[in-house]
Amino acid sequence: MAISTAMCSSFKKELLEAKHNFLNSGGNTFNLALYTSSATLNAATTAYSTTNEVSGTNYTAKGASLTRVDPSLVSTTTAITDFADLTFSNATVTANGALIFNDSASGDPAVCTLAFGGDKTSTAGDFTIQFPTADASNAIIRIA
Repeated sequence: MAISTAMCSSFKKELLEAKHNFLNSGGNTFNLALYTSSATLNAATTAYSTTNEVSGTNYTAKGASLTRVDPSLVSTTTAITDFADLTFSNATVTANGALIFNDSASGDPAVCTLAFGGDKTSTAGDFTIQFPTADASNAIIRIA
């Protein structure tokens, strides 16, 4: 099994079908779920699944909802959207990667997969997902 960082191919098509709304006010709810090293997450991932999702103290299935930043045009050729960092407080979990998905849409369609580069663990502590700088080269979701 393997986890790689990728924008899901199905997400690209679903953008053109207006399945995802990233506006902060009135938009969809996007969640981040954590997965073990036994998971397979990559560009071919199409939807949230409980298979190989982590379990532990202060972590529930489907993870947690993300706080969005409204989409913006950050250069003449690149649009981005971003999320605030996410913390699972006082959690005891081991995760190897994550899936961002649209919890508002039917079937919980996948947006992107994140590989942590190995197992990351918290023991009765904060497990924080820190998103990259929201710019044309680094934003977690960018269209150029």
